[in-house]
Amino acid sequence: MKRILIPLMLVFVIACKQEPKKELTAQQIVDNSIADSGGKLFNNHKVSFDFRDKSYVSENIEGQRVFTRISELDSITITDIKRGEEFERYMNDSLVMVHDTMAVKYANSINSVHYFVRLPYGLNDRAVNKELLGKETIADKEYYKVKVTFDQKGGGEDFEDTYLYWFDLKTFKPEYLAYDFHVDGGGQRFRKAYNERYVNGIRFVDYENYKPKNNGTDILEIGKLFDKGELELLSKIELKNIMVE
Repeated sequence: MKRILIPLMLVFVIACKQEPKKELTAQQIVDNSIADSGGKLFNNHKVSFDFRDKSYVSENIEGQRVFTRISELDSITITDIKRGEEFERYMNDSLVMVHDTMAVKYANSINSVHYFVRLPYGLNDRAVNKELLGKETIADKEYYKVKVTFDQKGGGEDFEDTYLYWFDLKTFKPEYLAYDFHVDGGGQRFRKAYNERYVNGIRFVDYENYKPKNNGTDILEIGKLFDKGELELLSKIELKNIMVE
C-alpha cells in the first residue's frame, strides 16, 4: 500500500507545483494599492497640505466629498470650495459671484490637485475604466502597467484623457504615472514619485514632473522614452505641511 501511496503523493505535489500562477487583474492591483496607501482612511479623515503658494483641504461632510483651496491676494483671503458638482468662492467671509466658465475652470484646477494627492484612491471612482497592459521595466525594475480611461458621464471635463500607472509587483505602490491632455494645446506628462511618507496611515509622495522632448509621441511608449532619457524635467511637485486629522 505504501508503495502505491508514495508515488501518488509525489505526482500530486509535482502537479501542484506546476499549476500556473493566476495573473492579477487591473482591479485587484488597484485594490491592493489603495489598501497599502491608506484605504478607507482617505474618506474618514480630514487632510490638509500646502502646495506652492496655496493651502488645500479635503474632507467628507455629511457623506459628501468637499475640496477646498485657500490663497492670499494682497490683504484678501480667497477660499474656493468644490462640493460635489457645486463651486463657491469667498473673498474673506463674503460669497462672490463667479461666471460659470470660470467656476468650471477653478473647480477643475482644485480637483486636479486633490486627485493626484489622493492617488491611488480615485482609481476606483465609478467613471474609471482600468485595463492591465501587462508588465513593463523602468530603470531595471519590472512593474504592472495599468491603463486608465474615463466614461464621459462622471468623468469630468477631461474625460478624454488617458492615464498610465506603473505599480510595484510586490507592494503595489504606484511609483510612476503618465497622462495625456487635450486642453491648452494638449501634451503629455510623466511623473516619478519620490519622498514617500505616511502621515497617520495615509501615503503621500512628491513627484518629478517630465514631458517628452519631441512632439507626437505615443503615450503608451512614454515609459520607454523615460528610460532612454528622452524626457525633460519640467518641475517638482512637492507637498508641505501635511496634516491628517
